[in-house]
Amino acid sequence: MPAPDQALLLIDLQRDYFADPELDRCRDDLVATCNDLVRAAREVGVPVVEVQTVHETDRSTWTLTMVEDGQGVVERGTEGVQRVEGLDPDGAELVEKTRDSAFFGTDLAERLKGVGVRRVVLCGVSTESCIAATARDAFALDLEATLVSDATASVDWSEHDHTLAMLQTQHRQHVLTGAEVAERWRDEAGRDEAGREQAAGSDRVAG
Repeated sequence: MPAPDQALLLIDLQRDYFADPELDRCRDDLVATCNDLVRAAREVGVPVVEVQTVHETDRSTWTLTMVEDGQGVVERGTEGVQRVEGLDPDGAELVEKTRDSAFFGTDLAERLKGVGVRRVVLCGVSTESCIAATARDAFALDLEATLVSDATASVDWSEHDHTLAMLQTQHRQHVLTGAEVAERWRDEAGRDEAGREQAAGSDRVAG
């Protein structure tokens, strides 16, 4: 298996976020693509991290807009904070956050860099908010990012398309389908294996 120079991040795939009718409509397809990517990641040794937003019921972690609206979301201990139905992260590491970016106020960057990760693949919701904020911070942290077009979603598909195009242009981040990401992983794993076999053959000849 290849060294874990990349990781799959599953972001905010939680019940509260799919209360919106449009996200609920596309939920099954999005979750299925995420599950396919988790299985592909496990096959080639790519680590998987599940990132969840978790707010405290005492409002101590609420954002300015939550305070202004007087309404909490994804609060600890509620049904809404739970993993969206059907998602199977297969024992992924868990990171909790309280703001849009998966890197803000968390140890995610340290965890990733500690195991040699330099590339991240982003899935989840919503494209123009938490996905975009995480992608921008990945760029600031010198992590190459790939956004999965059919494993990210928004309540407004024009925002989804605009955000992916903007990140691709502004930060030169990759936009691929889930199937394309899985194929890339398998191709890289195959090249790594071929390289190891060639090196082992050379060592035997030299010996």
